[in-house]
Amino acid sequence: MPRILAALKSASAKTVVVLGTALILTGCSQPSTLQEIRDEGVLHVITRSAPSIYVESEDEPTGYDYELAKLFANELGVKLRIRVADDNTEILSVLEKNYAHLGMLGLSRQPDTTDQYHTVATGITAQSILVYNRDVERPDSLKDLAGKSLHVVANSNHEHRLNEAREEIAELQWQVHPGLDAAGILSRVESGEFPYGMVSSNELDLNHVFYPMVKEAFTVGEPGELAWFFPSTQDGSLAKAARQFLDTLEADGTLAQIAERFYGHLDRLNYVGARTFMHHVENRLPKYESLFRNYATDFNMDWRLLAAIGYQESHWRPNAVSPTGVRGLMMLTRNTASHIGINNRLDAEESIQGGAKYFRIVHEKIPERIPEPDRTWFALASYNVGFGHLEDARRLTEGAGKDPDRWMDVKEFLPLLAQKEWYTKTRFGYARGHEPVIYVQNIRRYYDVLARLNEPTTPAQDQEEQIVQMEESQTPGILADELRSDEKLRAGLPAELGMIPPTL
Repeated sequence: MPRILAALKSASAKTVVVLGTALILTGCSQPSTLQEIRDEGVLHVITRSAPSIYVESEDEPTGYDYELAKLFANELGVKLRIRVADDNTEILSVLEKNYAHLGMLGLSRQPDTTDQYHTVATGITAQSILVYNRDVERPDSLKDLAGKSLHVVANSNHEHRLNEAREEIAELQWQVHPGLDAAGILSRVESGEFPYGMVSSNELDLNHVFYPMVKEAFTVGEPGELAWFFPSTQDGSLAKAARQFLDTLEADGTLAQIAERFYGHLDRLNYVGARTFMHHVENRLPKYESLFRNYATDFNMDWRLLAAIGYQESHWRPNAVSPTGVRGLMMLTRNTASHIGINNRLDAEESIQGGAKYFRIVHEKIPERIPEPDRTWFALASYNVGFGHLEDARRLTEGAGKDPDRWMDVKEFLPLLAQKEWYTKTRFGYARGHEPVIYVQNIRRYYDVLARLNEPTTPAQDQEEQIVQMEESQTPGILADELRSDEKLRAGLPAELGMIPPTL
């Protein structure tokens, strides 16, 4: 700069004009938000821990919004850096200060936020649901709650809808709980501490199995599309890129496939089934958990998946016997047991070992080109109905112009194997095609519960070490990346917004 000033002093007026114009056109132009991200090589995301958005799993982070953000970062050619906030209040504060590129809150756009944030819909529609404890009287409408205690989380869609309702119901009142999430509200409704609560329909779907004493009363307001939030101080280039990217995912079916992965199996546990399962988790599973863990390790599979298969087969009863002759905790047929070297199907350890070995054999028959988790869902269907019938269903799927490598497509065609007009066209003939669909969906639900009950916890760390997850598919072998003090750019949170370890 001193050299430039000296040159300006000695230059002619014409030279000054030319040089000044060049500086304006080059050095003084402000790069777009999208260009800044590409230059830095990092997409900074602020979110909260919730099964509908982002959770730490035993292997790697997961969650509907997280999977989309990971794909978006890959599309941009940058790394994804996730920071976990305590709640939506903190996320909105971070976005307001422009300390992150985007926020994943599990909220839909509201009229009063239009000027504050750019928003991009993520493909999930949700409503506010009024829930209540089974031991209190069921309300039929918000009018029945006039003068009663209703509880909601802070900075949610529910407050906006309740404020609209209060224009007609002056006595309507509610209590906001900044320190609670949807699971916290549901937990207190379950215990009876809160007689009534309000949560989003998608969060209720994901959590309801854990709270069988909670009942759904009615919906409030119109459905809204959940969205990503971008600071209004951004120029809109990132939000535009995100919108175009998600439109592409919707057009090619990827968005529907991810939605099916997280929400396509959530109706499989009713009140009785949920209570029974949780009872058996407490009373039966401890007897066999070490066996599930050990043999799952031996055959390179997730022990929670093996346990979920065992529960679907026998409810973890080692002496179970069916009218068709399958028996034992993993309900092996005589031929299967003989094939894999199991002598006593009624011995719990032999049965679990046999189930793990057989599932590994079945899983390896599924084409490697099919990505997870679909490859596992196909393996489960094959475990139940047989590989030949699964292949028949995949051929029917392909013949109808759908994708035979996607579970969400094939599960529509498996039930056709029970209909003469369809199974007569297949190689292996008739099969009770509804059963493998229900079988897979049940196991997915049991697995979800076991995974949630066995989530790892992250110890509290110093602010300098409260780091972000790096997706290993972007940088193989790297699961986390620590920010040094000199690397704190837009994602660096102020000290007063200290991190909270992700919990469920």
